[in-house]
Amino acid sequence: MKVRRIVANIATADPAAARAFYGEILGLDVLMDMGWIATYGSGERMTVQASFMSEGGSGTPVPDLSVEVDDLDEALRRMRVAGIAVEYGPADEPWGVRRFFVRDPFGRLVNVLAHLPAA
Repeated sequence: MKVRRIVANIATADPAAARAFYGEILGLDVLMDMGWIATYGSGERMTVQASFMSEGGSGTPVPDLSVEVDDLDEALRRMRVAGIAVEYGPADEPWGVRRFFVRDPFGRLVNVLAHLPAA
């Protein structure tokens, strides 16, 4: 048996509120929208991962979600244009990522990151 997918489920009274943050700002596609559930994703192949953390690294709180992007500066620009406060970063971390933390419309702490180029 192999795990094919892991899905983060976020409780909210208004699933459509995810559209601006996850769809427009982060650029995910609507994969399914049944009113009571809206699923966002990407046609790109993604790996299955689950992280179990005692802290978020560099003394930060554990984020609820981590979203890897190909252009961190563009993601940061979009967050700022949307008026979303950055709670941490952007920071180049010693384990090889550049990242920042924001809160999504549901109050979840989201770690937005990109891997740094190899030195």
